[in-house]
Amino acid sequence: MSVLAQDPDTFLTDAQQYHRELLAHCYRMTGSLHDAEDLVQETYLRAWKAFDRFEGKSSVRTWLHRIATNTCLTALEGKQRRPLPTGLGAPSSDPVGELVQRTEVAWLEPLPDESDPSHIVGSRESVRLAFVAALQHLSPRQRAVLVLRDVLQWKAAEVAEAIGTSTAAVNSLLQRARAQLAAVGPSEDSTLTAPDTPAARGLLTRYIAAFEEYDIDRLVTMFTEEAIWEMPPFVGWYQGGPAIGALIHHNCPAEKPGDMRLLPLTANGQPAAAMYMWDKDSGRHLPFQLHVLDIVDVAVTHVVAFLDPALFAKFGLPDSL
Repeated sequence: MSVLAQDPDTFLTDAQQYHRELLAHCYRMTGSLHDAEDLVQETYLRAWKAFDRFEGKSSVRTWLHRIATNTCLTALEGKQRRPLPTGLGAPSSDPVGELVQRTEVAWLEPLPDESDPSHIVGSRESVRLAFVAALQHLSPRQRAVLVLRDVLQWKAAEVAEAIGTSTAAVNSLLQRARAQLAAVGPSEDSTLTAPDTPAARGLLTRYIAAFEEYDIDRLVTMFTEEAIWEMPPFVGWYQGGPAIGALIHHNCPAEKPGDMRLLPLTANGQPAAAMYMWDKDSGRHLPFQLHVLDIVDVAVTHVVAFLDPALFAKFGLPDSL
């Protein structure tokens, strides 16, 4: 049956096959898992309402991405970018100093990985945390052009039609976006180790064991000299294994082995772990942090520890252990 011969409800049922890539697209645009989920639903609602005007000149996938892009651009009007602490421009913090929390900031959020490994490999580079954080430095229209051209591989004329501008304007936006991304984005010489490799799995296992055994000295040896640790909504960031170790010693609520339990997972196409902290009142381990790791070779170069228990449900994680 052709698309045009279907009724809108049947069409939308078929269009659900693109849900995951639309979620990733909206996540790249917004830096927020919560916003991306809402925007995908809005995309499907707009598609359902506009179904009778779909002429079949493009594929359904392209048409949905076009709607999603404009939905995101509308949603981003007047909104501030979503940063990580390292993106605020301040120098590294004192690991034994007071932690400063800013809950009013809309921070960058992590993205759960697709359960199908074949999909993960194809989209891993474009959802990595450092790349999405770098996208946040671009204007929404620059972001849209760069993602459509460089991630989805659309032609300039297709992008121009999608966002209602000229091909020349698209090329200009793309040039500026690429230059800005090169200035703030991840360096090309730091190729991250994929989470499904033996090296990454082995290091993540040791990382989890060090936390659970409260062996911070052993944990420190897993970081490179220039490794960075940050944990939104706290604004500070910390560099180097010794500083990271000092931060954990002085500010982590854990007191002994067993206070922390971690579950391995993947997020943003990277190794990750969900940390649960012992709670005396409930007698259980409760959601505490969600760690997303950059691993290069056999060392940790960056950890973003998200202190947002609401993310645990989004990752399909239990509400306690």
